[in-house]
Amino acid sequence: MDSCDNRAEGCSCKKTERPDELKRSLDGRLARIEGQVRGIRKMIEADAYCDDVMTQIAAARGALGKASLVVLEHHLKHCLIDHVRAGDDGIVDELLDSLAKNF
Repeated sequence: MDSCDNRAEGCSCKKTERPDELKRSLDGRLARIEGQVRGIRKMIEADAYCDDVMTQIAAARGALGKASLVVLEHHLKHCLIDHVRAGDDGIVDELLDSLAKNF
């Protein structure tokens, strides 16, 4: 197996080619989520009211969920279909394992 630069980040060596438009869209979503999380940290530091903090946490969680669905949609429409058409239906079990861990 080839060496892998992203293994330190907890990733496998598998890769998925994504269109530039999808990458830009996901990057924008993740940048907004990053900003939300920074805002939550500031709220904690400033002793913001608990309900307000929980509202912002729920918003960040929702935004992450939407980003996850965008990735899942691409996976289903591209990766999964390509593998199944190539005779590799083991990807279905991989997806089910991933869904059990992540949703």
